[in-house]
Amino acid sequence: MYFKGKTIWITGASSGLGEALAYAFSKEGAKLILSSRSRTKLVGVQKKCLPSAQAVHVEPLDLEDLHSVKIAAQNVLERFPKIDILINNGGISQRSLVKNTGIEVDKRIMDINYLGTIALTKEVLPSMLMHKLGQIVVISSLVGKFGTPLRSSYAASKHALHGFFDSLRAETLNDNIKVTMICPGYIHTNISYNALVGDGSAQNTLDDAQANGMSPEKFSKKALHAIRKEKNEVYIGGKERFGVYIKRFFPKLLNKIVAKVKVT
Repeated sequence: MYFKGKTIWITGASSGLGEALAYAFSKEGAKLILSSRSRTKLVGVQKKCLPSAQAVHVEPLDLEDLHSVKIAAQNVLERFPKIDILINNGGISQRSLVKNTGIEVDKRIMDINYLGTIALTKEVLPSMLMHKLGQIVVISSLVGKFGTPLRSSYAASKHALHGFFDSLRAETLNDNIKVTMICPGYIHTNISYNALVGDGSAQNTLDDAQANGMSPEKFSKKALHAIRKEKNEVYIGGKERFGVYIKRFFPKLLNKIVAKVKVT
């Protein structure tokens, strides 16, 4: 019960990976803070987490709205002066070719996935530095390591997170603050339903690759192991995770593979 009694803040907790992580941490006896845009959905997750969790607090926020992020952080830190683990999971995906994607869609994805995430991290970081204790977990993606068709802006936002949090890890090495990057591949969630297409609307369909992916429950088990071990970076999924190593040693081969592979 490594997580028992620890205060864990999860963004994007109303569905998908965030919801699955909330249930996994609740079974470990953690104190949870659940955030996303929908209070109603969060309350539904909250009810399912109790009574195994020590406490479950609901704090809605919108990562696209930096003022919302600041207010949520102030509310949380007044109630929980020490956050043991921050799980930066909230975000939005993409399903569109570069040539068909409006620049406002690129901006929105970066605002949510990158700026919203680092804004929340910067709000929580001073408390962690003061206590000389904490772990920041970022749910990135395998496309944070290599880009694929239909994911240009999404991949860019995830690549940006790796650059930022690699730097933060180095800066806080002597402050007992750990940074863990978790890169999922295909996990069976509804992420593709909400993915933005070129005009900014939602795709509203489930990808075949997503439908055949790893279960959120299995992902959560592997993610909790990586967090417990304080790993710097971990890749979770099926055979798609080997793309990280192919890029490292055979980059030209990976280019040919991703150009042909079905990514939806």
